[in-house]
Amino acid sequence: MQQRLRKPLFVSVLASSLMLAACGDAQQQNGQTGQQQQQMTVGVVTVESRNVDLTTTLPGRASAFRVAEVRPQVNGILQSRLFEEGSMVEAGQQLYQINADMYEAELASAEADVARAKAAVKSTKSRFQRSEDLLKDKAISQQDFDEAEAAYLQAEAQLKMAQANLTRAKLNVDYTRVEAPISGRIGRSQLTEGALLSVGQAQPLTTITQLDPIYIDIAQSTSDYLKLQAAIADGRIVTDSENRAQVTVRVGEAGNYSTTGELLFNEVTVDPQTSAITLRAKLENSNHAILPGMYVRAEVGTGSLKNALLVPQTGVSRDPRGRAFAMIVNKEGQVEQRYLSVDSTIGSDWIVTDGLSAGEQVIVEGLQKIQPGMPVQTEEVK
Repeated sequence: MQQRLRKPLFVSVLASSLMLAACGDAQQQNGQTGQQQQQMTVGVVTVESRNVDLTTTLPGRASAFRVAEVRPQVNGILQSRLFEEGSMVEAGQQLYQINADMYEAELASAEADVARAKAAVKSTKSRFQRSEDLLKDKAISQQDFDEAEAAYLQAEAQLKMAQANLTRAKLNVDYTRVEAPISGRIGRSQLTEGALLSVGQAQPLTTITQLDPIYIDIAQSTSDYLKLQAAIADGRIVTDSENRAQVTVRVGEAGNYSTTGELLFNEVTVDPQTSAITLRAKLENSNHAILPGMYVRAEVGTGSLKNALLVPQTGVSRDPRGRAFAMIVNKEGQVEQRYLSVDSTIGSDWIVTDGLSAGEQVIVEGLQKIQPGMPVQTEEVK
């Protein structure tokens, strides 16, 4: 009877042991599955060193390539205006006509004086030549010969004076045609027909402005200038032999129009009020989108940075103290926080000067779900 009771008890204990073993195996499998689920996938960018062209954005002010104030060169009454205000004019194009009646009369008188002087030269020259022959034959005295020679020389001098007056009279007639000294856009006329004009008057008749090309005067701080020169001296930034940097100016709120040119020179003195150096650039302005006095922002090429490390701005954050840091995936496949030294931005990237090496992976996607020390899977982001 006792042997029959022991057998069911042994079967119950064996069943309980098997159930505990099965539960242990299930917990172990669930733990391994959870651990695998914790290794989430993050998007990374592999840091590479390359040469990049550096640009800096600076404020500037546009100024005209040429400006000419048109003034009269003879006195007289303004007879007519021969241009449309605000239009384009060419150099040599007639703009105004001054009453030329008086100057034409002076021209006719000067022509008559030249004709009279030529006749006097012809007469005195013949007498002088006859006097030379007579003096050889001792038919006249030396005094008579000297007087004939002096009369001839005086007649030639009178002819030269008359010719000079004729040239002046012709110029005065030409000056009654007020012409454009340069090509460009002409402004409004300051005086109307019937106005009395005088040489040297303070008020110009009009103003012509040449807009293509156009100058851009750019202000750069002395600290940035010295920093750039130090980088060039160290060899980190390389410029061309002539140091003619390229300049790009964008116009409009959306910057939909841009024009390019080159940097001409920089001032040798510093403005004591702003502590800035003025740079002058010359740019194309074929459609006259940039006008004198307009405020612009210019992108100035400063050289080429050798072996630069670029990191997307989305992968760089700041701590409460303002220090830049990035999350990277180390060789063990774990997340690591790394503090960086950043210099400036190029497009959407930071230039990193310290804290990273070429080949390291910076996390740019999935930053909200990770923390230092967490194992992760990586996926390269293009």
